[in-house]
Amino acid sequence: MPESSSSPGNIVVGITGAEGLIGWHLRAFLKGREGTTVKAANRSTFADGPDALDDFVDSCDVVVHLAGMNRGDGVELETVNIRLADDLVESLERLESRAHIIFSSSTHIYKEGAYGRSKRICAERFRQWAKKSGGEFSNMILPHVFGESGRPFYNSVVSTFCHQLAQGEAPKIIEDSALELIHAQRVADIIYEAILTKNTGDVAVGGAPMMVSELLEKLRSMAASYGAHIVPDLRDPLDLALFNTYRSYLFPQAYPRNLQLHEDDRGHLFEAVKNFNGGQSFVSTTKPGITRGNHYHLSKLERFLVVRGQAEICLRRMFNDEIVKFEVNGERPQYIDIPTLHTHTIANVGDTELLTLFWAHEIYDPNAADTIFEPVILAESVSSGS
Repeated sequence: MPESSSSPGNIVVGITGAEGLIGWHLRAFLKGREGTTVKAANRSTFADGPDALDDFVDSCDVVVHLAGMNRGDGVELETVNIRLADDLVESLERLESRAHIIFSSSTHIYKEGAYGRSKRICAERFRQWAKKSGGEFSNMILPHVFGESGRPFYNSVVSTFCHQLAQGEAPKIIEDSALELIHAQRVADIIYEAILTKNTGDVAVGGAPMMVSELLEKLRSMAASYGAHIVPDLRDPLDLALFNTYRSYLFPQAYPRNLQLHEDDRGHLFEAVKNFNGGQSFVSTTKPGITRGNHYHLSKLERFLVVRGQAEICLRRMFNDEIVKFEVNGERPQYIDIPTLHTHTIANVGDTELLTLFWAHEIYDPNAADTIFEPVILAESVSSGS
């Protein structure tokens, strides 16, 4: 994903619905932006009364309002979404805030139905508040948003298909309708640009047009290729985003993945990486007791394959405390493809030097490194670098 070249200085960004699909991606995106502090609000922030919401809104220069219902009973959906917007407006009024409100609307506003109607009403509530208070309002009209860790059967048909394919199920098309797809990290980048440029009013965001049947065929092809240890062609940013989304539903149960070892009197051989678009490989040695990593990637596909020695690979999903550990060694060729938005390390836990093959889907660019520092183990400092 493109990285913004400018910085807003010291700014506090509040995110409602911070544990949802866009909220989680936006938090991970903003964490790597210098001078930006994020305050996260979840369901309890609204449920615990005015004081809790005021504490969240207070000191925010920007509030990105993502909280709300996407699916469910029409009456409940409309009621909940409007109530959340009203609660936020009342808090802004109590605090006499003039923050920049960025509202996650939807292309459904152009259609009939409770969801689109609720989005129209919420936008009007914020627009009137901005006019009265002197604050700023951006109505971000989004198409079909998808991304890693989306909820199947709720957030996106992409999430549903990826989940089903990862489980070995056969997805079925209920209606072959037209989609307009955009990845959640691209949405995060657009929101960040709106913060920097004070882009207010209606902000219509475009996506990539695709039929549901075309999407399913693309995902099926990716799953079949990856099942044969072949990384598909990822030169198109949309294909990379779809593939990373699919991979997120394979983790952690599908790893480490075993490679076939070919042996004869001369020695042995295995195919470390097979792909259709190149990338970059490098080999690294690590001394006993040393740990590398402690960072995460927004879009980069990275493979770890221990060739010699013993290693422990640890991963933690951003904003989650659970650490997933894999014990691997060079006696058996296995690889782990690191999921995006998971901070990770590799440590030499043996008595001899560790030899590791690393592969990334793209050639390293120091000006767009897509490498954000974040310790895997939050309670202690761990040496970093790779």
